[in-house]
Amino acid sequence: MKKPPKKLLDLFTADITNLDAEGRGIARVEGKVVFVEGALPGEQVRARRTRVGPQFDQAELDAVLEPSALRTTAPCAHFGYCGGCSMQHLEPGGQVAVKQRILEDSLARIGKVKAERILPPIAGPSQGYRSRARLSVRRLKNKGVLVGFNEKGTSFVADIQHCVVLDPRVDRLLLPLRELVSGLSVRDRVPQVEVATSPESVVLLFRHLEPFSAADLEHLQAFADRHQVQVWSQSGGPKTVTPLFPAQPQALRYRLPEYDLAFRFGPTNFIQINQAMNQIMVRRAMNLLEPKPGERVLDLFCGLGNFSLPIARLGAEVLGVEGDADLVRLAQENAAENGLSELARFLAADLAKLNQQVVRDWGRFDKILIDPPRTGAIEIIRLLPVLKARRIVYVSCSPATLARDAGVLVHEQGYRLRAAGIFNMFPHTAHVESIALFERP
Repeated sequence: MKKPPKKLLDLFTADITNLDAEGRGIARVEGKVVFVEGALPGEQVRARRTRVGPQFDQAELDAVLEPSALRTTAPCAHFGYCGGCSMQHLEPGGQVAVKQRILEDSLARIGKVKAERILPPIAGPSQGYRSRARLSVRRLKNKGVLVGFNEKGTSFVADIQHCVVLDPRVDRLLLPLRELVSGLSVRDRVPQVEVATSPESVVLLFRHLEPFSAADLEHLQAFADRHQVQVWSQSGGPKTVTPLFPAQPQALRYRLPEYDLAFRFGPTNFIQINQAMNQIMVRRAMNLLEPKPGERVLDLFCGLGNFSLPIARLGAEVLGVEGDADLVRLAQENAAENGLSELARFLAADLAKLNQQVVRDWGRFDKILIDPPRTGAIEIIRLLPVLKARRIVYVSCSPATLARDAGVLVHEQGYRLRAAGIFNMFPHTAHVESIALFERP
């Protein structure tokens, strides 16, 4: 008897019960978990296994047999091909609900904790929100130069002409950038264009592995003039970042109008890429933290002062600690420019390599704000008892590490998880930004 083709053997039908942290549908087939790319909760799908593992399998969607009521038409023509977004097939309200569930599930499963109050989720514009991006560049013999994000699951650059999440001023430059790089003598040695925008300016930072020729510089200057953008260069490490056109550009700044604050930043400095949501996130953090005159507040992983300066503006004395010395310098300068140097101090320290005595020498603090990277803050969390803070606000970009750290704060240090909630900081992606409030009884 002739065997069926292998592709047919790989096909299976499944009911999708949830989404994982990467936006994949979760199903259980013959007792085994299968992650199905492109499937949504509540759907019955036909899928094909792409990878078999000892604990779970991975699969790609073949057909939706019973669609979810929340399934929608992706706003981007490149969805499913470009790897920049993974959830455009789920309507924005559904994205928010899924992310809230991911946070709650992570707290329960990893940290064994439950928030006393779930904060209302916050969402903003779902298009044109991205003010920072790293655009990959690659030249192909049959397609010329491509500029954009990588294809889903590969290192190849997707052939895209339009991006709905980019700042519209940058979106309009995707095709002109192809033409520009195609005309450079070093077109095969420009792997990336980093983008940074503010309300007044657009910066394009070209990373190049060989020097620009005189003709290249002419092309770059003409592009900067024609499109009214700043062109910067990076030929090596961070110290080689320099403006080309204009030679003395207008500084990049973002603002928090509610606190009458302006923050200067460089094109490679970390800031939140969704500035509309950042304003709302800072407001919620301040409402939870409630800094007051006469209080001392510690801001860990403070960056260039995104939370530190609002804390100081509300009258509290704040110490911001950050591992990146360049960001600490910028934080100090931003404090001075905003008239807050007397209330806001900053120091550089590796927050993963401190000891109890160093932390104790900082003094006692009434309240602490923590905004760590995806790896979380477990090392500094274990040292916090010596500071005797009664309130902690934790801003997180990873529900898993927030849940892990929450478990330590609650089960080992006696804090209560008073509240938690999410921001849809990155619409159409599986990224979950969240905030949690901890207090001592």
